[in-house]
Amino acid sequence: MTPSTTRRSRARPAAAKPTIPPRPFVAHHLAPPHEILSEEESKKVLEQLGALPERLPKILIGDPGLRTDPRYDALKESGENLAGRLVRVRRPSATAGLAIAYRLIVPAMGGD
Repeated sequence: MTPSTTRRSRARPAAAKPTIPPRPFVAHHLAPPHEILSEEESKKVLEQLGALPERLPKILIGDPGLRTDPRYDALKESGENLAGRLVRVRRPSATAGLAIAYRLIVPAMGGD
């Protein structure tokens, strides 16, 4: 049998991919809990620390660690501006028992 002179396309029509619902966020067991503070709480903490906000370590608004706070998704959906707020991070410590760190939320480069 001789091969056909017509060329067959190997490409098949693209089938519509089934939409897969997004998986719910589950924090990693090693990720410490983050707590987004209100504007009033943020001001009070800054006064207690005696520090300027720009001197604190930064955390991006899209950081997955922020999602460990159950209120994060509700705050984002409501359109509330989180930039400039403080985040309290509580980590277990062998020497201190519980180490508390504060971070300043900054917007992502895309203007999140």
